[in-house]
Amino acid sequence: MIKKLEGMPSGVIGFEASGKLSAEDYRDTVLPALVEAAQAGEVRFLIVVRDFGGMSGGALWQDLKVGVEHLRAWKRIALVTDIEWMTHVTSLFGWMTPGETRTFPVDKRDAAVTWVSG
Repeated sequence: MIKKLEGMPSGVIGFEASGKLSAEDYRDTVLPALVEAAQAGEVRFLIVVRDFGGMSGGALWQDLKVGVEHLRAWKRIALVTDIEWMTHVTSLFGWMTPGETRTFPVDKRDAAVTWVSG
């Protein structure tokens, strides 16, 4: 499940994800906001992940496709999670992601919002 976070600063798109992410969740909730931001010029993206049950192949494909189609629009991505393996994977492979990427623990969510909006 993915839900849009309200009250984000101007220019920041925020979501909270939990459980298993499906292609429909991604397509119906995340994709329209990302495409709109990319068409406006830049993407500043905050994602909060408290628990993770996996991602369907369709959701992964949609994610990769949007990243590549709007490569130059990505400015900052903040991953807010206490899931250790996600933090490690982001540290190892964040350089492959368009734009700047940083991880923050859940209790530092406000710092993540400040950073991603800067």
